[in-house]
Amino acid sequence: RHPPTMITGVNTLFKTLLNNPAFRRLDFSRLRYVIAGGMPLEKAVSDDWQALTGNVIVEGYGLTETSPLVCVNHMDTATYNGTIGYPMPGTDVTLRDDNGAIVPLGEPGEMWVRGPQVMQGYWQHPDETRRALQDGWLKTGDIAVMRPDGALKIVDRKKDMILVSGFNVYPSEVEAVLAQHPAVLEVACIGVPSEGSGEKVKACVVARPGKRLTIEELQKFATANLTAYKRPKVYEFCDDLPKSNVGKILRRELVAREKAKG
Repeated sequence: RHPPTMITGVNTLFKTLLNNPAFRRLDFSRLRYVIAGGMPLEKAVSDDWQALTGNVIVEGYGLTETSPLVCVNHMDTATYNGTIGYPMPGTDVTLRDDNGAIVPLGEPGEMWVRGPQVMQGYWQHPDETRRALQDGWLKTGDIAVMRPDGALKIVDRKKDMILVSGFNVYPSEVEAVLAQHPAVLEVACIGVPSEGSGEKVKACVVARPGKRLTIEELQKFATANLTAYKRPKVYEFCDDLPKSNVGKILRRELVAREKAKG
């Protein structure tokens, strides 16, 4: 009865809506702005959404600790660009290595944020505050790359990085590739122990309803699209993936399940 003019959500929500036949029959003529955050936006989801509604999903980035916005793309963005856009006015963003030094342009580093929206600290948790804040900068725990024009692209959460034979593997990169397989509905990747390489990539996959999907198909797809050390060595088919109350996939629960197996 009241068609929306603006929608905010996460990638999982947009994907779920697009897979609902009733949603695809709605009138989107009044919809003007669509904003995504909380988790990486998949290109396939963005493209499908734009084709259906005529609207670009504008991607942004923020945290509870930054009340809540740090970066966002321009509202007149013409198409998916894979970035979280540019820092908000009055907001400084640097990318740092493990020693706190600023990394060269184009290299991945942890996002440190400074601005009026950054929290003063965690209530009654001084140790956590000291770990998160340094000289007014908030260490976000997110790894990003800055493009020459200043736009930032999130690589992944620092704590979710998988170390395979000394190489850094970012789960979101592997997930973005596997999600392009036409029979894959959802996918989440985690690191599991490996005697030969320290860790190996495990992919937890939800197949699209009515689609038949095999491990051999996924292995072939990964071989064609990923460097050898980034390819999952273990696949598990799931009925669904654990999610937060806003639809964000919770890798930590998959890791906990893996540890519980012994």
